[in-house]
Amino acid sequence: MSAIEVCGLRKRFGEVDALDAIDFEVREGEIFGFLGPDGAGKTTTINVLTGLARADSGTVRIADIVTTWRPRAAQHLFGVVPDESNLYPELTGFANLSFCGALYGMRRREREARARELLETFGLTDAGGRSFEGYSRGRKRKLAIAAAIIHRPAILFLDEPTTGIDVVSTRGIRDLVRQLNASGTTVFLTTHNIEEAERLCDRVAFIFSGRVVRVGEVGELMSEAAGRNAVEFALDRLPASLAPQASAAFPGLECEPVSRTLLRVSSLGPVKIGPLVRWLEEQGFEVGEARRARPSVEDVFVRITGIVAGAMGESPERRESGA
Repeated sequence: MSAIEVCGLRKRFGEVDALDAIDFEVREGEIFGFLGPDGAGKTTTINVLTGLARADSGTVRIADIVTTWRPRAAQHLFGVVPDESNLYPELTGFANLSFCGALYGMRRREREARARELLETFGLTDAGGRSFEGYSRGRKRKLAIAAAIIHRPAILFLDEPTTGIDVVSTRGIRDLVRQLNASGTTVFLTTHNIEEAERLCDRVAFIFSGRVVRVGEVGELMSEAAGRNAVEFALDRLPASLAPQASAAFPGLECEPVSRTLLRVSSLGPVKIGPLVRWLEEQGFEVGEARRARPSVEDVFVRITGIVAGAMGESPERRESGA
């Protein structure tokens, strides 16, 4: 069953097609990633789906409700975590949650019990009595998610949930998303973070310049990208001269540095590890590990769009709309 269906959705800002007749479906119970560089149309899409913006044409269906011209008709079915917090800085965490519960029509006893439950679940009990403005960025993100699900929605929209927060908070938020999904919540996640999409999502849609260029299951897209065989070698050091030397020593292999100590060797045919390890050791390098490298969502993204993920500047849509 579909949680969200989008058909022919268009949105223009002046002369710019922010959304150019996009189509996709989000299945009930999945984590669906909406992946693209800054300004590709991700925020515009989530704004239209959640009723913050109105499409110029096309159809949006959430559950069994067509919301294209009635943007508020399905608001009770979902929660939204925008890229910038919309909670009140002067209120405590508990008061913010209780207020959000009131907006959804929850009775006082019910919303306060739910607020305490969520503070405990999200590890925020000790911060519940403090003003929101004093929270760390990671804790602000957690409370924003708690506020979005206080009414137990079937669908959760997350717009760039881990942007600008530390590694520990990022891991905690990803764990929360997994837990929410395991409990039955459908998650629509917009991100430009390739790793985040790969770690969390069941399926992803790639959007670029306002167009959805591909939708598919993560495993399926990974298999598609596996056109080359690759092996990564963890070395004690990796001078800039090593990759071209290795390519020259082994014609038919493409060698490139991945990090300061990781060398990737790829080929259309099989990559034989033994000769490479012996050659590297003969050159005076210590090989700590050699492992088969699987393709990433980034490989798929580059192959489909022809751009390097993260290399795009702001698009005209972002300059026009702030999306």
